[in-house]
Amino acid sequence: DYETKDTDILAAFRVTPQPGVPPEEAGAAVAAESSTGTWTTVWTDGLTSLDRYKGRCYHIEPVAGEETQFIAYVAYPLDLFEEGSVTNMFTSIVGNVFGFKALRALRLEDLRIPTAYIKTFQGPP
Repeated sequence: DYETKDTDILAAFRVTPQPGVPPEEAGAAVAAESSTGTWTTVWTDGLTSLDRYKGRCYHIEPVAGEETQFIAYVAYPLDLFEEGSVTNMFTSIVGNVFGFKALRALRLEDLRIPTAYIKTFQGPP
């Protein structure tokens, strides 16, 4: 039920869940693991509400001709990323999620970067 914002970074992942894992659960896991999710308890969790920073899987659709594959669309809030840092953005989005156990396979298919984030980089307008 999440409605994307003009300032969200939007990613499309091709997801192949492990047998028995519903596509919605796999998409939500990708969104969480690539934003604020972690496999361990962090003592700072109680200090800040992470809700405004978490990635959200806002749509899932089957891949035509591929019975076990889905496209999971994930929106990331701009506040999650360091300004002017491609390294930070890619490390957050694709850095740790590819070894996730709920998935048999995962591939980043598309990435949309909003103008608001592009403007944080030095260089010509």
